[in-house]
Amino acid sequence: MSRQLSVETAVCTEHQRLTEECQRALENWDERRAEFSRTRPVRPEAGDELLRLQAKYARAQTLVQRHIHDCLLCQMVAGAAEQNAENRSAGYFESIL
Repeated sequence: MSRQLSVETAVCTEHQRLTEECQRALENWDERRAEFSRTRPVRPEAGDELLRLQAKYARAQTLVQRHIHDCLLCQMVAGAAEQNAENRSAGYFESIL
């Protein structure tokens, strides 16, 4: 029996790595924002650091989006997920009619 890789279960390791990096950048930004909001008075350097962390997160998010746009595997997975969502919606609407 031959094994076939399902598009839904395919894993793009580059996408996974970029997503994890993006998540870490978001967590770092959120943690520092929370920390600065608890401390009074807020140092002027805090604003600079938050801007730097926000920019780092924005860059990481852009890299994820660019990768999805350029990666054939990610495009196939996204297309399959979209098709599944459309099928579920159609099935739901047929069931209520």
